[in-house]
Amino acid sequence: MLPPPPYLEMAPQPLKEFLLNEIDPHHRAPTPAPARLVRRRPRLLAVTAVAAAAAVAVVVSTQGGGTPADKAPPASAASVQLLDRVAQAAYTQPRSQARDSQYSYVKTVGHSTSLSEAPGGGMQRATTTENLEQWVAVDGTRPGLQRGTGGEKQIPAPGGGSLNSPTYKLLAALPTDPEALLKQIYADADLNHGTGSGSTTGPDQEVFTGIGDLLRRSVAPPEVSAALYRAAGHIPGVVTVDDAVDAAGRHGIAVARTHNDERSEWIFDKQTLRLLGERTVLLKDGPWGKAGDEVTSVAVVARGLADAPGRAPTTKSN
Repeated sequence: MLPPPPYLEMAPQPLKEFLLNEIDPHHRAPTPAPARLVRRRPRLLAVTAVAAAAAVAVVVSTQGGGTPADKAPPASAASVQLLDRVAQAAYTQPRSQARDSQYSYVKTVGHSTSLSEAPGGGMQRATTTENLEQWVAVDGTRPGLQRGTGGEKQIPAPGGGSLNSPTYKLLAALPTDPEALLKQIYADADLNHGTGSGSTTGPDQEVFTGIGDLLRRSVAPPEVSAALYRAAGHIPGVVTVDDAVDAAGRHGIAVARTHNDERSEWIFDKQTLRLLGERTVLLKDGPWGKAGDEVTSVAVVARGLADAPGRAPTTKSN
């Protein structure tokens, strides 16, 4: 079990006008053009593994050099213990040698929430179903395939990939030492969310979200998945949630982090500790809904390695 990181004192940062506009209608411009407001989720900056590794040499400590919008204590002991158990379970999964000719396959079901201006003023919410199947070339050299509620489309070959759009090959090349891996991910997040960036998210929340995206949307070798889970135990503000429900209706235990009154949860099966999915829950009433409402929820229902786009995986992965 890895020890939690030291507590860092971080100065708060003023919110940008666009965020005030979303949260409080009184802050909106007098004559806004009608527009659909899509919920913003933080993302890791798309850079190659080589570029991110190079950035580590000039980047600060594990927690990054930025000034997040909030400050948080170290990850709770319970969350570190849970993430360590999840990492052990991930590490013991069967190892399959991925071939360059194969495709990473992930199938998810879920929904997201958007805001739009109502005809008579004010804001109205809408929930959109977002079920998805995706095939991505292991080595990134060939186009992939995406099937969703909007139909089927070919997706471009990602090439070397990035932390924002990874290939299996890129993930397999990541450090398996949790601290080294976390430094690399913080280096990436610090570019867009560090000191002077104007970000109201901050590196800690960005890294938590980014690691969650990697774990949910990708297929990775067991040792890399284990390192990602242990790395998350170093992020300040991480806690546990005793009962959480994914988009497929499955109950589990979760690790979570709160930012701007929204709690992002990674949900795990209580017995197998397999990742079930992720959701974001409101902690206060606001334009996005009532306290306790889900803003987004995604469940992973299948993943593995397939021999061709459109085919079922021949090797399943957790």
